[in-house]
Amino acid sequence: MTEQSPLPVQPQARPPIRLTAQVLTCVAFSLIALAIIFVAQDDRAAVLRGPMAWTTQLVYGLVLSALAAAGSYISFRLTTRSDATQGTINAYSRLDLSGLNPLWISLAAAIGEELLFRAALQPLLGVWITSIVFLLTHTPVYRFRKLNRATLVQALGVFGASVALGFLYQYVGLLAAMMVHTALDVVGLYVVRTVLWSKAAAPAAQRK
Repeated sequence: MTEQSPLPVQPQARPPIRLTAQVLTCVAFSLIALAIIFVAQDDRAAVLRGPMAWTTQLVYGLVLSALAAAGSYISFRLTTRSDATQGTINAYSRLDLSGLNPLWISLAAAIGEELLFRAALQPLLGVWITSIVFLLTHTPVYRFRKLNRATLVQALGVFGASVALGFLYQYVGLLAAMMVHTALDVVGLYVVRTVLWSKAAAPAAQRK
């Protein structure tokens, strides 16, 4: 009786990242940020507010968020087939993007990351070094360890966005930076969801 060779083990798909994980990350970042601000800053209210009043920041935030959202959408649409954009889509494909989750994920990321990187670290490290740290923390998501043209474009995009948000915090304030960050992420995640759903629907449409 001949022995049958074992069937090859199929790699299991990694489970999706739930909204709860994103919210917990936001809470962790926020707590770390507040601890750093409490220890390192004397005028904590000024660090959390920024140079402009809340109402002024709200106006700047609304205008700049609209511009950022439009620019992000156009950029995604013009570069949908590029390796860099496909890499971004793959990076976020594990997120649970059902329902209003893109909005909640974007809010959680904007609050937690802007508190940590802008309000807590930037006054200590400056815009440029903080943006390098911001880029390094996104390495596991974007897989920047695979050095090629696509990942370099992605890395430059993440670094450039962080620099822009850093100067926005420095000259306008934290609320405006959070609003623009949210707008960028919301548009990006909804575009990613649209692309992923289109890919999932394509085989079913071909079978009809």
